[in-house]
Amino acid sequence: MDVRNCSRCGKIYAYDGFNICLQCRRKDEEDFKKVKEYIDENPGVNISEVSEETGVDTKKIISFLREGRLEVEDEHNLLLSCERCGASIKTGRFCEKCTVEMQREFKQSIGGGRDPKDLENGRAKERIRITDRYKKR
Repeated sequence: MDVRNCSRCGKIYAYDGFNICLQCRRKDEEDFKKVKEYIDENPGVNISEVSEETGVDTKKIISFLREGRLEVEDEHNLLLSCERCGASIKTGRFCEKCTVEMQREFKQSIGGGRDPKDLENGRAKERIRITDRYKKR
């Protein structure tokens, strides 16, 4: 069992893939619900208004946007920009164009640009050749 300290409150917790403890995650969920409800009731509000009315820090609201849990209405906002090309985005970390390019690059690097079935067949043929070499000796 992996035991760590919560990066937010410092308490010890059993690591479960998150850098914060269960209590801090529950607090985040409560804050998210407050923010989401306020935005649903008051469409078109800005971050500072949401922060003032809900009591949730603006940094936390921006992290909800970066996680893709909230979305900015205005397409040409100054708040979020793609981390790769700098284009204005509504939610997340990357624009649509960069996301597609990165997915293509990841697939090529993992598969080498080849079909996985071809790799399996190639490896199987290679194994047979190696065995044939040993049989000849």
